[in-house]
Amino acid sequence: MTSTAVVTGGSRGIGQAVAARLAREGFRVVIVARDPVRGEAARVALPGDAVLVTADLAETASVRAAAAALLEACPRIDVLVHNAGIWPARREITGDGVERAFAVNHLAPFLLNHLLEERLRASGTRVVQVSAGLYVKGRPDPGRTVTGLNFHPVRTYADTKLCNLMMVPLFARRWQDAGVTIDAVHPGVIRTDLGARGGVLGLVLKAVKRTWGTPDDGAEPVVRLALDGSGGTGRYFEIGDETPLAPVARDPEIAQALWRQAAALTETA
Repeated sequence: MTSTAVVTGGSRGIGQAVAARLAREGFRVVIVARDPVRGEAARVALPGDAVLVTADLAETASVRAAAAALLEACPRIDVLVHNAGIWPARREITGDGVERAFAVNHLAPFLLNHLLEERLRASGTRVVQVSAGLYVKGRPDPGRTVTGLNFHPVRTYADTKLCNLMMVPLFARRWQDAGVTIDAVHPGVIRTDLGARGGVLGLVLKAVKRTWGTPDDGAEPVVRLALDGSGGTGRYFEIGDETPLAPVARDPEIAQALWRQAAALTETA
């Protein structure tokens, strides 16, 4: 049976490059994307029997619908790459009453892991979480970050990526006897649409980004982990180097509080 890889945010940037690389490695690739037009264009560009699942990962109901579609489309899931993420310019509250970046960067992968868990366990899935080195600047406050009461364009991105990263060791322990592995990777500073802005600031950012790596550069360490057969789990990589998590990501009380909060918000165990 052909191996299957699911890539969220697979219609642009690093996710699109990861999807293309995995397709060339022989995987049947399933893209999860918000924009159906862009998603379909990315799907048809892939070789083989590629599939598109359209979902807005900021909304819990849409994440649940995406999980149902993935379970229907994928008898097994050999690789799951959580790549989708946003860098917000302003505070936005979703229909679920939470800040949008918190929903996409943190709650969506948390919920997908739970909804797909039975299939992941049955498949011995390799889960890769695309992270961000900026997590070291995060200081999540479970009582405020969830609704963006402490919103700042840079700080909120760092906070929500840190919330997500702190779940990786917990999922690793949860799955340690099930043959499911999960690692996180910061793919480098990459030239994508993430954090795009309008006006003069946007023009300055575009100029600066010309010196950054390409999406293919960012895809390389993600794909390397997706194909890693070492059995390692719960690790964090800065591009190609395994790196200890900074102290801010190793607070067990905050990690457990974030897990309980995410479980309550997504109605999972």
